[in-house]
Amino acid sequence: MEDLKQYVETVGRNARRAAQQLATVSGATKIAALHRIATAIRANKQQLINANAKDIAAAQKAELAPALIERLKLNEKRVESMASGVEQIANQVDPVGQTIEGYVRPNGLRIEKRRVPLGVVLFFYESRPNVTSDAAALCIKSGNAVILRGGKEAFESNRAIAQIVSNALSEAGLPAGAVQLIESTDRALVPHLLKLDKYIDVAIPRGGESLIRAVMQDATMPVLKHFTGNCHIYVDRSAGGIEDQVRRVCVNAKTSYPGGAVCNAVEHILFHKDVAEDLLPKVCADLASKSVEIRGDERARKIYPAAKAASPEDWTTEYLAFIVGVKVVDSLDDAIQHINEFGSHHTDAILATDSSAIDAFVAAVDSASVMVNASTRLADGGEYGLGAEIGISTDKLHARGPMGAADLTTYKWVVSGAGHVR
Repeated sequence: MEDLKQYVETVGRNARRAAQQLATVSGATKIAALHRIATAIRANKQQLINANAKDIAAAQKAELAPALIERLKLNEKRVESMASGVEQIANQVDPVGQTIEGYVRPNGLRIEKRRVPLGVVLFFYESRPNVTSDAAALCIKSGNAVILRGGKEAFESNRAIAQIVSNALSEAGLPAGAVQLIESTDRALVPHLLKLDKYIDVAIPRGGESLIRAVMQDATMPVLKHFTGNCHIYVDRSAGGIEDQVRRVCVNAKTSYPGGAVCNAVEHILFHKDVAEDLLPKVCADLASKSVEIRGDERARKIYPAAKAASPEDWTTEYLAFIVGVKVVDSLDDAIQHINEFGSHHTDAILATDSSAIDAFVAAVDSASVMVNASTRLADGGEYGLGAEIGISTDKLHARGPMGAADLTTYKWVVSGAGHVR
């Protein structure tokens, strides 16, 4: 156990030193380093696919769900997407050093609020290996060092990616300690990591609810939570004239990602009673044709008898599978109340043509992203023009929704005078 403490202490110390160097690195140097990383990812494509094959074999042996194995897979297309994602981050405006606001006081004192890096980020995540390169690139762009603790399912893939990134950073003249992967799957390491507040400025857990709650319970540094995605679509009474759009959006929101195992997939669809008789059976049939299991409340099952009966627990469940809950509501207010009570404040959508209903929904639904006549699957850093995201925050403090490079900064006050005294 003492060896574990010593190991994480060394990792934390190296990250702090790297963060101090990164804070003063020019934007041009960071861009060059990120392009070098993207080039290295492409050059080592086969190495990454070979490492990933070990993870896939282990996952199949452990009989992981097919949807989870699909998320884990790397192929040529996904490796290219990783490299492109790093390049997109490289080409974004550097948030570090930006003046958020500035003004001159009556006494001539100039006050500026400038963006600066957070420092050292401890990032927990599960499954998808591309998150390793996304997180590394976002932290480098924002001038932060990052300690990566990926899921054991992707350990070989993550290790290969992290090594490529570290080598590229060294070649670019940046500290290799800027990106460090915890080279162990031993859970006994985690409590020690979460006590390193003297080195680590923020912990960001991205994964299942049990992981997030465990980090919240033990961390002595601030935690930015990325909780579950119990996402909803509300089909308003005014949606009768946009049937094709309703059907297309609902199917996309549930089925566009293989197996539905993604946090921005819709889990529950609410139909206003005035359009339920017409639209609910059509949407349900469309979903069923894509092998989605339909679970409905009593009113929904009368309209679509093939639906299974939903239990009270269904409405709070993030399925992460091809399952969807369907419910009939009496009013817009009932839909809003249901979403705010049972949802996870991640992403919720309204399909409507009535502008007053849209405005009321947007104002009242307490979620990080509110979509209007668009799929919940669009709640994503790439789709928002952030290049990538380190996660989708369901917190309200510091950052909310998809977190890009700018969300990995804080600010400092810079006060300039000419011999001013008080």
